[in-house]
Amino acid sequence: MQVASPAPAPLSVAIVEDDAGFQEALARAVQAAPDMMLSGAAASCAQAVRMLDGPPTDVLLVDLDLPDGSGVDIIRAATQRWPECNIMVCSSFNDEAHVMRSIQAGAAGYLLKDSTPDRIIDEIRNLAAGGSPISPIIARQILLRFRQRGVDAPPIDVGGTVVRQETSSLLSPREKEVLDLITKGFTTVEVARLLQLSHFTVRTFVRRIYGKLEVTSKAEAIYEARILGLLDG
Repeated sequence: MQVASPAPAPLSVAIVEDDAGFQEALARAVQAAPDMMLSGAAASCAQAVRMLDGPPTDVLLVDLDLPDGSGVDIIRAATQRWPECNIMVCSSFNDEAHVMRSIQAGAAGYLLKDSTPDRIIDEIRNLAAGGSPISPIIARQILLRFRQRGVDAPPIDVGGTVVRQETSSLLSPREKEVLDLITKGFTTVEVARLLQLSHFTVRTFVRRIYGKLEVTSKAEAIYEARILGLLDG
């Protein structure tokens, strides 16, 4: 006798949204989905921080414009406290600064509030399955940023279609090699010895790396390189 496989557990979804009407619409849509359950809701940063002290959720929807702070801070906190949680922004902000700060903080998706609740529900499933749903206008901004920086943009999910933007590499192979060693904690002198170069040559590589990444310190270079996918591992 074949035993039926147990039904998968519903996706737990938490919402951080200060617009009462929009929060209610999202909550209703989640509760109406047969494969989801609403695990919590918050209308401010303070409430969201308290929610993060509780059991982790599968998906966290976050607005950025909250009455007592920025949703980016909540994204950052959630990646620390709920490392397995999938985070998606749902905001009216469509400028590059908010988009990139959200992604850098840990968001894996970014939808604008002109998305219908039904579409958001579909994108929650997409996010939980490993996708990175992004509104088309936001995707164009991200692709443009990578194109301007001269790096290979990662695949971006736009309305169910994966878009890839192929561009030339920002750093040369030797520059990547130097940056990788610096990331591992080696000093300029140690990098020079490992690569059998003079430390003056290594310093020249470091200056070029800083210039291409538009940064002024080692920490900033490592951070930016990771965001741009220039480091292995």
